[in-house]
Amino acid sequence: QVQLVESGGGVVQPGGSLRLSCTASGRTFAIYWVRWYRQSTGNEREFVASIGWSGGSIGYADSVKGRFTISRDNSKSTVYLQMNSLKPEDTAEYYCKAGGAGTAYWGQGTQVTVSS
Repeated sequence: QVQLVESGGGVVQPGGSLRLSCTASGRTFAIYWVRWYRQSTGNEREFVASIGWSGGSIGYADSVKGRFTISRDNSKSTVYLQMNSLKPEDTAEYYCKAGGAGTAYWGQGTQVTVSS
């Protein structure tokens, strides 16, 4: 099994920045890719960003392109989501998801609130 733990959420003013972390443990050799999703109240969960476990195959949703950066720390089983120029509409619960050989795992989520 793979366990995922998100951290780094909090409250920030519009225009501010946060860095989210997704740390994997367990059978991390089985992870092929990691994706970030977010879900706000009353809305469906939406894709935010994706990265291959090797650090390649990076992609972003149009809504965050140019503001968010996904990356992996090669010395840790951790994927980051650097969020800059945050907007109130970025307010949501953020989740990481890791996929492998026919399986996928979700983290518990971390709340991001952008408010003045």
